[in-house]
Amino acid sequence: MHIVRFVPSDGGRPLVGVSDGSTITELAGTLGELLRLPVAELRDRCLAADGPRHDAAAVRPLPPVDGRMEVWAAGVTYRRSREARVTESERSADVYERVYDAARPELFFKSAAWRVTGDGETVAIRDDSTVDVPEPELGLVLNRHAEIVGYTVVNDMSSRTIEGENPLYLPQAKIYLGGCAAGPGIRPAWEVPDPYALDIELTIRRAGAVTWTGTASTEQLHRRLDDLVGYLFRADAFPDGALLATGTCLVPDLPFTLAAGDEIAITIAEVGTLTSTVVAGRDPMAWLPEDTAR
Repeated sequence: MHIVRFVPSDGGRPLVGVSDGSTITELAGTLGELLRLPVAELRDRCLAADGPRHDAAAVRPLPPVDGRMEVWAAGVTYRRSREARVTESERSADVYERVYDAARPELFFKSAAWRVTGDGETVAIRDDSTVDVPEPELGLVLNRHAEIVGYTVVNDMSSRTIEGENPLYLPQAKIYLGGCAAGPGIRPAWEVPDPYALDIELTIRRAGAVTWTGTASTEQLHRRLDDLVGYLFRADAFPDGALLATGTCLVPDLPFTLAAGDEIAITIAEVGTLTSTVVAGRDPMAWLPEDTAR
């Protein structure tokens, strides 16, 4: 089962439903409204779904965020991520060394809901950066009660050029139009017995050929998921829920960089596969703020 957002085949407003892969059964309300519920009540609603049905192949899929939801991200939560940040940041490598073992994790705002692209859509590399990479991450879908209700795939796009120059440039390296993708849906937490044993695969194709691929696992995660959630909610509120990306363990070695036209596929076992096509600059992403169907 996946909880999905979609536009029905005849158009209209976005809907939410539960999908078995071929059929989507509608749920009442928006995703944000559903994330106001305790996880036990959400589970009951999903299992008892009896709304109108849609052919999954005929609808337009949307990313699993809406309304007032926000996307946040954790950094330096895997040893590989720490090593990559140290390598790219010659003048401030000790910052990443210290946060890896610190009690407090690195957490940062990543995206508003409307700026997130979904499966099969585009992500962007910045015009003012020369080294750009995807960052495949397990995403935690959280309700307003700080409960993990499910998991999704997140592509936390990153400019290694900009962040490597100065850690204070992190928001510019991470937050921009086309800088975040998520999807294809939400795998309910009650269907994933062990989130610390999920294989992750990243494949990048250029002109049809694989130009980079790698695998890893959430068992390499240096932080506990509930610890990350606890810090996120420690001094903040998310009335319609939030999406928290938990950090990356697959970082292409320098000097690899994405190029326009590259195809990115991120697969997390038991969760799903998120695909994106790379564009360069802001202009090819002009459709996103105008896409009122989202």
